[in-house]
Amino acid sequence: MAKLKITETSLRDGHQSLIATRLTTDEILPILKEMDNVGYYSMEVWGGATFDTCLRYLNEDPWERLRKIRAAVKNTKLQMLSRGQNILGYKNYPDDIVEKFLQNAIYEGIDIVRIFDALNDIRNLHKSIEVIKKEGAHCQCAISYTTSPVHTTEYYLKLIKQFESAGADSICIKDMSGIILPYEAASLVTAIKDVTSLPVEFHTHCTSGVAQMAMIKAVEAGVDIVDTALSPLSSGTSQPATEPLSLSLAGTEYDPQLNLDSMNNAAEYLKEVMKKYQDNGTYNIKVLITEPKTLQYQIPGGMLSNLIFQMKSLNASDKYDAVLAEVPKVREDLGYPPLVTPMSQMVGAQAVFNVISGGRYKIIPTEIKNYVKGMYGRPAAPISDEIKKLIIGDEEPITVRPADLLENEFEKLKAEIGSLAKSDQDVLSYALFPPVAKEYFLKRNA
Repeated sequence: MAKLKITETSLRDGHQSLIATRLTTDEILPILKEMDNVGYYSMEVWGGATFDTCLRYLNEDPWERLRKIRAAVKNTKLQMLSRGQNILGYKNYPDDIVEKFLQNAIYEGIDIVRIFDALNDIRNLHKSIEVIKKEGAHCQCAISYTTSPVHTTEYYLKLIKQFESAGADSICIKDMSGIILPYEAASLVTAIKDVTSLPVEFHTHCTSGVAQMAMIKAVEAGVDIVDTALSPLSSGTSQPATEPLSLSLAGTEYDPQLNLDSMNNAAEYLKEVMKKYQDNGTYNIKVLITEPKTLQYQIPGGMLSNLIFQMKSLNASDKYDAVLAEVPKVREDLGYPPLVTPMSQMVGAQAVFNVISGGRYKIIPTEIKNYVKGMYGRPAAPISDEIKKLIIGDEEPITVRPADLLENEFEKLKAEIGSLAKSDQDVLSYALFPPVAKEYFLKRNA
């Protein structure tokens, strides 16, 4: 067994999970040299919600953030998270936008691109895989982990063989809800290692209280890389902490051999930074509370708090338990989609409507109709004719890859935004988040 490799997530998923991705570039830059000395396999620093938040809330250019991080980090690979055909947004984008976006991200210094699809529909990843490989970066394909009668070990192994034949360089078990139990983690890693020689990475969240146990079992089962976050940005809805895992494995065959002094220095710095977010209320104690109901209902922590908020705003808090019980039923009706963005929001909204409107599927959001029409991809299990009829009537769902129905639009968008965009990267920001990027350009150019 080779030493365990560590991907450090505090500068992306850590602050996304705990403080709504609010770390600024100026807060990140001073600690990068210290983190670069730790000996990580990679640092996840970009993608996910970082791009949107830079433009929308921080008045920053996300491309400039990436350039500055790359200039400071000399020894460690930089990693990003992309949602396949959704890139960093919430809908499918045309192939030319996907291609240009990934080309620019890799050009500016991303070494590893982790891609996933909310439905595990590989057709939504093909374009990304092709571009990442062509640009010479490392392509990591992630399974969106969930449990259901159809999400069996065999299901995941079949998906991994598809990833492998499509050109993946490594595999990630992406447990976004923090629901993989310790012995399940061990058996899944063992089964995956039996069918592929690709490196396997393990990603989970501490939401339900089982993450640290699951991670140790995954390590013992031979996983190659794990995702952790430095202690001030760990635990709760984030990842397990880097330092205790490193110390727990010290002197064993799995010892990641990280530089503890550099880790401690980086953690001390981040502890100070986090005080600001505690004081201004961004860092809420709620995100640190263990929520075992996550295991029962398969609902990620962020979705649980969102449902509480929704029920309050509708003056229907007394129906919260009924909504929780409705979520698994809606999920079953819709072919068991994994509860990850954007599916978690869509399933949650439908469950709320089913409970408060006095009848199931009396009110149906447009996104749910589009999903049943096949516009997001292929569900893991077929949707029954009865449910289809309820939601889309006699319309026939599409069977092609959803992006095949989209026309290239980079040149059109470039003309549309005009002189407000100073580069192709500006056009890409505008393609992903039109009103938000436009407002940012107006402020910047003023």
